[in-house]
Amino acid sequence: MARTVGIGHQDFETLILSNNFYIDKTILIKEWWESGDVVTLITRPRRFGKTLNMSMLEKFFSCRYAGRGDLFEGLAIWEEKAYRDLQGTFPVINISFANAKERNFQGAKQSISQILEDIYNKNVFLLEGDLLTEHEKSYFRSVSRGMEETTAVWAIHKMSDFLSRYYGKKVVLFLDEYDTPMQEAYAGGYWEEMAGFIRSLLNASFKTNPYLERAMMTGITRISKESIFSDLNNLEVVTASSGKYGADFGFTEQEVFAALEEFGLSGQKQEVKEWYDGFTFGEWKDIYNPWSIINFLSAGELAPYWANTSSNQLAGQLIREGSQGIKQEFEKLLNGAAITTELDEQIVYSQLGRDEQAIWSLLLAGGYLKVSHYEVFTDEFGNWSPRYTLELTNFEVKVMFRKMVRGWFVPAAREYNALVQALLLDDVKAMNLYMNKVSAEMFSYFDTGKKPSEDEPERFYHGFVLGLMVELSDRYIITSNRESGFGRYDVMLEPRKQEDGAIILEFKVQDLEREKTLSDTVTAAVEQIRKKDYAASLYAKGIPKEKIRNYGFAFCGKKVLVGKGNA
Repeated sequence: MARTVGIGHQDFETLILSNNFYIDKTILIKEWWESGDVVTLITRPRRFGKTLNMSMLEKFFSCRYAGRGDLFEGLAIWEEKAYRDLQGTFPVINISFANAKERNFQGAKQSISQILEDIYNKNVFLLEGDLLTEHEKSYFRSVSRGMEETTAVWAIHKMSDFLSRYYGKKVVLFLDEYDTPMQEAYAGGYWEEMAGFIRSLLNASFKTNPYLERAMMTGITRISKESIFSDLNNLEVVTASSGKYGADFGFTEQEVFAALEEFGLSGQKQEVKEWYDGFTFGEWKDIYNPWSIINFLSAGELAPYWANTSSNQLAGQLIREGSQGIKQEFEKLLNGAAITTELDEQIVYSQLGRDEQAIWSLLLAGGYLKVSHYEVFTDEFGNWSPRYTLELTNFEVKVMFRKMVRGWFVPAAREYNALVQALLLDDVKAMNLYMNKVSAEMFSYFDTGKKPSEDEPERFYHGFVLGLMVELSDRYIITSNRESGFGRYDVMLEPRKQEDGAIILEFKVQDLEREKTLSDTVTAAVEQIRKKDYAASLYAKGIPKEKIRNYGFAFCGKKVLVGKGNA
């Protein structure tokens, strides 16, 4: 009989005792312990079993769970005699920063302080007797939501000392979602303050902690060493490019197909693979998103479960506000093509707004992209750099990004939809009316804050192109900045059906020295289409001249003029 599928279980004990569906990942315990690494950082996308695995590790090692072998009976780790003897033998500190999401530094610091206070409350028995000095008891009682920053920084270190003395053994420390406060700090504009605080906290907890036996951290991203790990020389980092622990987070294809058999869904293996497969960790291929699989087993329906678990706000913001180059590469990805770029898996948040590599690194770490090919490129001077070929991870991610692009135009949804219809109907008057309404509403939405779109309208109109791709992909193959004739056109809409005509769009910013009016700019744009024979690639596919429409879009600040030219 198939097991019950419980959604959202993050506590290992509850999951096991309720006999819910569970894919055995306990071999992680052996692999990690035998690695000998003092501090391990494992990065994986969200909803990939990180929290459940940390809960499993806590229940296995913690003195509080001594004699609780029943939680592990029948699982892989319990077949190892030596590990049966290890269960429940260490003092453990288990912390999660998953809920440390605040709009400002003061609120974030208080949120983390509250998490630390909760740890102290769980161990209040340490105040009994004479294990602690009066000074130490005073410090213990001072750990609270409103404590001084210095007190918070040393809280984990001090608790390690207290527990080590009480149990006569060094502590095992687990920190889940370590990077959540940092991501929130970037979004909230208080990165530097939070980086300084977290750097001091991590150093005191993991580096200068003589009471530490082993430690593991998990998160989505590997934040650059210079940002918060500058003092941690004992850190083993396991990212998406590493094969270490490759099968311990996420589900392998073998595990997924076995689950589909168990639940009578084996006939949908191919559809499930297309939707949820695609994650790679080093040499481990065909890793599936566990959140999506569990939800599919429960509902029996294909849907974007993982994509809907968070707002994907940062990913969307980086693409929306990104340069012309970012948007053009993203167009390729949405069209099912691959991009090739250099990457550094250390995320430098200060570079996200201006370094394309940093953006692709973040999207890779987040699970939105997968590595389809990797090579080391060496130039003639002996300089080398890693080059990654990246694709959208799977169909679920594609669905998520299409929804995200649609969301960009929600503030001007009526005007934008009317504009698209006017374009299809060749209604130039309506195109002008609605294009100006859309630009007035949407230009600033594509701003980075440092480079307004009025100065760099390419960021806006390439966002507009992405919107067209999403809305019209059923009728047109939409491409941008491709060679045709004697140059590169801005946008081409190639019809999928013979009865639809082709459309070429050329965007131009008014040159105030050469063009007195926007009408002059429109004329220059449509003349460029004709002179450079952008329609050549359409002619080559058998599309006649009379089925091709050319439009020039002239920009001056937020003002736009649209005009039609002859093919």
